[in-house]
Amino acid sequence: MSGLMLLDTPSLYFRAFFGVPESVKAPDGTPVNAVRGLVDMIARLVQDRRPDRLVCCMDADWRPAFRVEALPSYKAHRVADDGGDQTPDALEAQLPVIDAVLKAFGLAVAGVPGYEADDVIGTLAVRGAAQGPVDIVTGDRDLFQLVDERGPVQVLYTARGIRNLQVMGEKEVAAKYGIPGRGYADYATLRGDPSDGLPGVPGIGDKTAAALVTRFGSLEGILAALQAGTTEGFPAGARRRMEAASDYLAAAETVVKVVTGIDDPVLSGLDDRLPAEPRDPAALVALAALADEWNLSGPVNRLLNALAPAAS
Repeated sequence: MSGLMLLDTPSLYFRAFFGVPESVKAPDGTPVNAVRGLVDMIARLVQDRRPDRLVCCMDADWRPAFRVEALPSYKAHRVADDGGDQTPDALEAQLPVIDAVLKAFGLAVAGVPGYEADDVIGTLAVRGAAQGPVDIVTGDRDLFQLVDERGPVQVLYTARGIRNLQVMGEKEVAAKYGIPGRGYADYATLRGDPSDGLPGVPGIGDKTAAALVTRFGSLEGILAALQAGTTEGFPAGARRRMEAASDYLAAAETVVKVVTGIDDPVLSGLDDRLPAEPRDPAALVALAALADEWNLSGPVNRLLNALAPAAS
């Protein structure tokens, strides 16, 4: 396998934090379970998939204003008392270490103010598909909307772990949800997603949402049919429910659709080549110091070993 790999880094480090015991600590007692888990995940991905290019995509804004303006309930249940997100303190303390380790390795890291990691992934996936295969590594089903057999762009879904990735392309998404392969965003809009504060259309469940997306091709097609007064193709009661949810449907597309056209120097000037070793010789010294300070020698060496043959 060669091509571009895009990491939904927040998804991965949250998974590492909850999957690796918090008893894994640095010499000063600081938990480093998320750091160790993330570095080991990247090492496994590089070793198994052999990408030519790799980007660690980040949330510069976990709850962008343009999405909240469109739908105030978006991720509202995750807002902490101080207005930030509810990241556990033990994980929050590890985020600067994660940034330092990724930088020392020379891995490309990208986050754009005002956007989520999903949007960075969407933009880079569309650009990257013009040059070859794109793998998106995530535990977030929202990114299923980006699969495209023409790239191909596929999702390596982490629900079963890094060692048991589920490859989700258009055919797999279609088979699992009974929808057109690139129709996941429209399907999710209709059925809702409580984890994101997305209410969905009341009374429209998985089966009806799938039937509507399949019949009309897209949310745009469904809305056009409603406007035209079409009754054929709507399951019993569905047309009335959709009409009642018109305000929600008008707002939801802004929230659910991943942005694929961010125009920002952070992305246009990104060097995403996978390094065979840290690009800056001084970074090796920094990496060794980080490994000692944070009890990361094992995962750091595993990633160094995985990177070395990846460029050969």
